[in-house]
Amino acid sequence: MKPQQLIRKAGGVSGSSELYSQATACFRGSPLCAGPAPLPPRTAAAGPGRAAPAPERNRRRPLPVSCARGAPLAGTPAPLLTVAVATARRGPGGSAHRSGGFPRGAGPGRGGPCTPPARLPHTSRGCCPSAAAMEGFVDFTNRSQGRDQLFRATQYTCMLLSYLIEHKAGKEKLVMKLKQLESSMSSGRKMFRLGNMVHALVAARRTTQLPDAVPRFCLTASNLTRAIYFVCDAVLWFKSVGLQPDIDKAKWRNWATKCYYFSLLMNLARDWYEISWRLEQAVQEEKIKENSFWDKHSQERNCAKCDSLHGFLLLLFQILKRHPPLLLDLVKNLCDLSGPLDTLGIYKTNPGVIGFCGVISSLVGILMLASPHLKLKQ
Repeated sequence: MKPQQLIRKAGGVSGSSELYSQATACFRGSPLCAGPAPLPPRTAAAGPGRAAPAPERNRRRPLPVSCARGAPLAGTPAPLLTVAVATARRGPGGSAHRSGGFPRGAGPGRGGPCTPPARLPHTSRGCCPSAAAMEGFVDFTNRSQGRDQLFRATQYTCMLLSYLIEHKAGKEKLVMKLKQLESSMSSGRKMFRLGNMVHALVAARRTTQLPDAVPRFCLTASNLTRAIYFVCDAVLWFKSVGLQPDIDKAKWRNWATKCYYFSLLMNLARDWYEISWRLEQAVQEEKIKENSFWDKHSQERNCAKCDSLHGFLLLLFQILKRHPPLLLDLVKNLCDLSGPLDTLGIYKTNPGVIGFCGVISSLVGILMLASPHLKLKQ
């Protein structure tokens, strides 16, 4: 049926160019046509018997009024379609929007009412600090070294607390529980370290390729002795769980302690090499900054100042302050040295000192794992 016949049947008015143009636009916006056509401009002199001006071919066609694609418009009466078109072309305040039937910033693909809102990217780390902290904790505990450091901190904390409250009355049960928890943490750490021998051998192979001779020797020897320590530690774990009851525990424990002690000495030798190298660099920089026109007495006085103990300690403090990874590695190795010294009888201490040094070393290890930039590079 032609649009002229629809107009005559709907309103009974024939020859109305305005109603004809609006009905034609609504009829063309239905799925029966290839696509919607723009509304033609109103003519000043439009009367009966005159046809509406033909729409331009090159003009942009407006989008359909319906939000759902393919929604039927042909079944709706023509007057209602006319009101819908007029409402879509004018906003709620009565101001006309640009062609297309949608307000500025709306419409399909623009986040308007006819399209679902755009999905924001998932930024769980930046949304809230608690979520980022939880994700960091999960990433830390997913690593075997992270779990070992947490168990180690718990073990030495129990050792320190049991020593502090051991001589207090009425704390016998608490001391017993703390010692049991300490033993459980130690056994759990031994189980976690079963495969660390392979990691130590891989690290020793990697350190053999270092360009400098002193770090290459120190780190390779440290990793090899640490691998032997892990073997002895695994044998002690087999003894503790009853898989090898005939093992001499004292002998294997002595071997494990000696290997661990030698590994710490190699790490400290590497730290001292790094410190001495940076001390030489600092002295060279100071010499370059000196003025060549100074008198001999002033130069001798500066050399005496540098050679004094106070000047050496001040320069050492400045170097460690400028290099936090070196400071943390030195503190960790010195704290770890208290246990082997007491076990081997070189320097006897008490469980309180060993527990305190173990807690400090564990906290430093946790910090170095959580912040890789604070770990001393090889």
